[in-house]
Amino acid sequence: MTFIFHALLHAVKDTLPLLPFLYLTYLLMELLEHKAGDRVNALIRRSGRVGPLAGGLLGMLPQCGFSAAAASLYAGRIVSLGTMLAVFLSTSDEMLPILLSKQLPLPSVLALIGTKAAVAVLIGFVVDLLYRPKKEEHVEELCRAEGCHCEGKSVFLSALFHTLQVAGFILLATFALGIIIELVGEETLASLVLNRPVLGSLLAGLIGLIPNCAASVILTELHLAGALSLGAMLSGLLVGAGVGLLVLFRVNRHLKENLLILLTLYTIGVAIGILVDVTGLGTLLSLV
Repeated sequence: MTFIFHALLHAVKDTLPLLPFLYLTYLLMELLEHKAGDRVNALIRRSGRVGPLAGGLLGMLPQCGFSAAAASLYAGRIVSLGTMLAVFLSTSDEMLPILLSKQLPLPSVLALIGTKAAVAVLIGFVVDLLYRPKKEEHVEELCRAEGCHCEGKSVFLSALFHTLQVAGFILLATFALGIIIELVGEETLASLVLNRPVLGSLLAGLIGLIPNCAASVILTELHLAGALSLGAMLSGLLVGAGVGLLVLFRVNRHLKENLLILLTLYTIGVAIGILVDVTGLGTLLSLV
C-alpha cells in the first residue's frame, strides 16, 4: 500500500502547480470568446504568426504548465499547431534543475537548452507554413463538448469549472502512471536504453512520451552517468511534453488529429536525436 500512497502524493504534487496555469488559460479563453471584440480576436490570430518563437522560448522554462496551457489554447484554436508543438518540443520538465544541481558548465547547459528551443521554433514555423486548419473552434464548442453549460455563468466560474475538470483528469492519469512506474521501477525503464545506437533514441523517445517528470529525470541522469548518448537523451526530452499531451487528448475532441500530433512529436524527437549522434554534433554539446 505504500507505493499507492507514494504514487498519489506525486500525482498531487505534479498537479497542484498546474492549477494557476490552467485557470489563467481558461480565463483568457473565456474573456476572448465572450468579452473581447472581433478586432481583438483578429489581432491575436494575426500575431499568432510569431507564435512558435514565443512558444519555443516559454518552453525553455522548467515548468510543464506551459505545455498544458498550450494544449488548451490550441484546442480552442487561439494558438496555432506550430505554436503548441514549439512549446511541447522545448519543454524539458526536470532537466534544467538536474543539470544545474550537478554544477555542469553553464555554456554546455545553455547550448543544450538553446538547441532544443531552436529545434522547437524551427519545427513550429514549418508546421504553421504547411498546415492550415479547415475549421476554427472556439470556447463555445469546447463548452458543449465538456457539457459544462457555461451560458450565463461568470467567466471566472466557467474558467474554474474547466480548470477543475482538466486538473481532475490529470490527477487520475498521473496517479495511474505513477503506480505503473512504481511497479515497473525506474531502474527497469532505464535499462531499456543503455548504450544502444539508434535503438536508444527510439526507446528514449517512447520514455519521453510518459507524461510524468520521472521520464526527464531518468533520461537526464542516464546521460550524466555516461549510460545514454546525448542524441538519445535529446530524443526523449524533445518528445517529452510534460502533461501537455494528456491535456490535448482530454480537451481536443479530434482523436485522429491528436494521434497524428503525437506521432509527429515522436518522429521529430527521434530524428533529431539520431542526427545528433550520427553527425557527431553530440561532441559539441556534450555535458559529460
